[in-house]
Amino acid sequence: MKILHFYKTFAADQHGGVEHFIRHLTHATTALGCENTILSLAREPAAPQETKTYRLFQVKESANLASTGMSTAAFSMFARLAAEADIVHYHFPWPFMDLVHFATRVGKPCVVTYHSDIVRQRLMLPLYWPLMNLFLGNVDAIAGTSPNYLESSRVLRRFKDKSLAIPIGLQESLYPAVEEAAVGNLKKQFGERFFLFVGVLRYYKGLHFLLEALKGSDMPLVVVGAGPIEKALREDAQRLGLLNVHFIGQVTEQEKVNLFNACYGVVFPSHLRSEAFGISLLEGAMFGKPMICSEIGTGTSFINQHEVTGLVVPPADSMALKAALERLWHEPRVAARFGAAARQRFSQVFSAEVMGQAYGDLYSRLRGA
Repeated sequence: MKILHFYKTFAADQHGGVEHFIRHLTHATTALGCENTILSLAREPAAPQETKTYRLFQVKESANLASTGMSTAAFSMFARLAAEADIVHYHFPWPFMDLVHFATRVGKPCVVTYHSDIVRQRLMLPLYWPLMNLFLGNVDAIAGTSPNYLESSRVLRRFKDKSLAIPIGLQESLYPAVEEAAVGNLKKQFGERFFLFVGVLRYYKGLHFLLEALKGSDMPLVVVGAGPIEKALREDAQRLGLLNVHFIGQVTEQEKVNLFNACYGVVFPSHLRSEAFGISLLEGAMFGKPMICSEIGTGTSFINQHEVTGLVVPPADSMALKAALERLWHEPRVAARFGAAARQRFSQVFSAEVMGQAYGDLYSRLRGA
């Protein structure tokens, strides 16, 4: 079965949430006999690339408005690649994709993975709303990334009859092996026990509340990532006198794996619905770590079940975060139990094999419809 994935960005060295998802999904479905092709935009398109799990075609991005890449070359390339495919797999949101869908009218079965509501560009949503509803009404199936998101998204509730939940899964073999010597060095550097945050430093990550939660505490926190609020966060940490908070910037995949292995627990305090799932939280579960997150009605509290795999606290609540951190810190047996449950839940619910089989079944159903 031939699958065409269409998303605004994708390259071998990109590790954003949707790109990460597509990489792991194509790996899982290739094992089931699918032939995956990816079409994306780029400011400087690379030559067509072929790997063991996908073919990649890039077309030149002609313009970009409100994080919406557009390309005049995409229409003809999409039409050509879709004509070869059995299934077209869209990745939402991307308004330009909706235009391409209607302009080309390739007539193939279509599935949308609904990664997120439109949150930040809410002022522009009324302009997009009619096209979005036409697009979602026209496709054959919509896959949300968690049952929580299906229930909490007012958009998805409008299309309940064609929506289903397929959780994001990860393929462990796509990660480098842990370097034990490096893990030992990390524990020497940050302490035998430290909490870890991994992610782009954005407004919705709740990190200001996490820093407030650590005020007056000596529990170490390692912050991995860079982003638009990094300077403000560093200033906050200095103002609060947080000598136990370490900003280490962006890291390689190898360094990230070592950090996840070395850490005591993973904290993911995102407080707004812009955080639709939380890949790095899922990576924490893969490494068997106890987790702390906020209840925002998205995938974060589907990955992390309260009092099972970790602790779930109200959003934007520094005192609740502080209490959760202190509980894990002072109750290592509870933390270990949560971590073991997180690993077990990852294997049962969030492996790439589970995700791939669910999408494979959906593809087959749509092809045979």
